[in-house]
Amino acid sequence: MPAVSTTVSTTGSTPVSAQDVARAREAVAHGAPLVQCLTNSVVQTITANALLAVGAAPAMVDNVHESAEFAAVASAVLVNVGTLDETKARAMALAAASAREHGRPWVLDPVAVGGLEFRTRVARDLLTHAPTVVRGNASEVLGLAGAGAGGRGVDSTDGAEDALEAARGLSARTGGVVAVSGPVDVLVHGERTVRVSGGHALLTRTTGAGCSLGALVAAYAAAEPDPLVAAAAAHLHVAVAAERAAARAGRPGSFATAWIDELDAVGPQDLRDGAGRLA
Repeated sequence: MPAVSTTVSTTGSTPVSAQDVARAREAVAHGAPLVQCLTNSVVQTITANALLAVGAAPAMVDNVHESAEFAAVASAVLVNVGTLDETKARAMALAAASAREHGRPWVLDPVAVGGLEFRTRVARDLLTHAPTVVRGNASEVLGLAGAGAGGRGVDSTDGAEDALEAARGLSARTGGVVAVSGPVDVLVHGERTVRVSGGHALLTRTTGAGCSLGALVAAYAAAEPDPLVAAAAAHLHVAVAAERAAARAGRPGSFATAWIDELDAVGPQDLRDGAGRLA
């Protein structure tokens, strides 16, 4: 998300409005959703801090003995395949299956999928548990859909619009939202498409910012019944906070701290104001 003016544009029969994203922000703050994070070891701290900043509660319950049990009582579940092994893959499958069985929203973040066979197979298997939202960059979404070879590790070598048809296909397969990150994020859910622009280039230089976004999408999905509204609100929240953080912190280290502060500061009115022109 490089620095551009923050807007939300929508197409389809049910547009995401400024009122929708403001309502979703209020629901997260009031509901304090408990988000189970089966995420990669590099980003656990910033992910937990981001969730706490928006008013959610993180729980890093990711072992094979407890993941399914906890998913049954969590408000939402994040599955991020960033640092994967056989044991973690089993715990993720158990949590995803439990979330689906118990009606809990869950988010799949297919980190570096497409370029490596093991994680690509694991992520594609997880699709059978119908994630509420798939959130990744364009190369990851293309790789997950079998339409590309993946990017350069966690870095995308494709644009969000390049993955639009793949995202639509994945959405039709899972019944959920597919959110493709880029300079302009593209979110699809069935026939509905939402584009969210904004944020700042320093997000791409902050370890765990994208992974934290996946966790925030899970928190919003727990509080907001429309998963497209939930995903759009989470993306907009991250973008608005990033713009504010970059205005007072011009380097990656200070930006990361300022971004957490601004995630905390952004409220419903800020998302309403930040939604900009709707089309």
